[in-house]
Amino acid sequence: MASYQLQLYSSLGTFAKAVKSQGAIRYGLERFLTIIQMAYNNRQRNRLPRGSGRTSARTPYISHRNGYLTVDRNCFQEGDLALLQDRKGRRHLLTLLDGGVFHSHQGRLDHERLIGHSVGGWYRTDRGHVLLAVRPTLGDFVRQMPRGPQIIYPKDLGLIIMLADIFPGATVIEGGLGSGSLTSALLRAVGVHGRVINYEIEESWLPKAQANIQKIVGDASNLEIKIGDIYDGISERNIDRVVLDVPEPWQAVSTVGDCLLMGGILLSFLPTVIQVQKLVLALEADTRFQLIETTETLLRTWHVTERSVRPDHRMVAHSGFLTTAVRCQPRVIGTPSDPSVELPAESVAGNEEDEADGRDE
Repeated sequence: MASYQLQLYSSLGTFAKAVKSQGAIRYGLERFLTIIQMAYNNRQRNRLPRGSGRTSARTPYISHRNGYLTVDRNCFQEGDLALLQDRKGRRHLLTLLDGGVFHSHQGRLDHERLIGHSVGGWYRTDRGHVLLAVRPTLGDFVRQMPRGPQIIYPKDLGLIIMLADIFPGATVIEGGLGSGSLTSALLRAVGVHGRVINYEIEESWLPKAQANIQKIVGDASNLEIKIGDIYDGISERNIDRVVLDVPEPWQAVSTVGDCLLMGGILLSFLPTVIQVQKLVLALEADTRFQLIETTETLLRTWHVTERSVRPDHRMVAHSGFLTTAVRCQPRVIGTPSDPSVELPAESVAGNEEDEADGRDE
């Protein structure tokens, strides 16, 4: 017998007893109407919309496409990440499990209500509040992921992938694992045919970082983690890109220059401009790096409605500086990179004057 039916019969008994008592008639009637309403709401929540094609929560949602049986990405599956948002924009991240329950101040929502059901659907808690359920983006996960060390935020992650030109199939050396946010972004960018080799000095951070990477990336078989100090040297050679999230990257400039292939890119994330200055001076002293640039990103969202358009009161301002440099042939002042090519005397003099002007600036 369904729970709402038991509640209904119990309420009828309560109502009958209340009628016998002159002072409790009103209470019995209110209790009876409340249980009737709860039973109706329960039936409405569990009813499948006509023509929706939704299956039982315990039945894997399978579609037949091009002669193959594939999991329908339109529906949540057990083990998926789900992001719930209420009407005020508050967000909750959870992993869907068989028998799992989501609890908040807005009520209870069983995971089986989502498993096998539509992504982007609206789901009602036992207290009547409606929640929107979608798949989280990498940015959503990074903002709410369990943390150890400080993470790199989405506004910088996107720019790192672009400025460092991380491409599918690339081999990337990463200095510093942290909580795994940057590593997850790099793994997604290099794809299944690329590699990410991480140097991490703090072994105690590995379990939490690996758990975060597993949740958002899934298969991370192309990730190799080495316990060691990247300042002491990089054993790999002909690396496409090097991305550093370490406090003193100027100590690794020489070893990075040794491991990068010609045209490879070094990118470093640093929180303070004093660190940036030390890095840039070290890159300039090592004549193998050119096209040195430093960038900072400020992110501001906007409030847009029919009656007003204005910037939001809060913004994500400074979080760090991104410094990039390209591995090139060592340059000798006043001569081309190829010593077999001779420049006219006036051209050499002009180069020296340009460099002197640059130093004065």
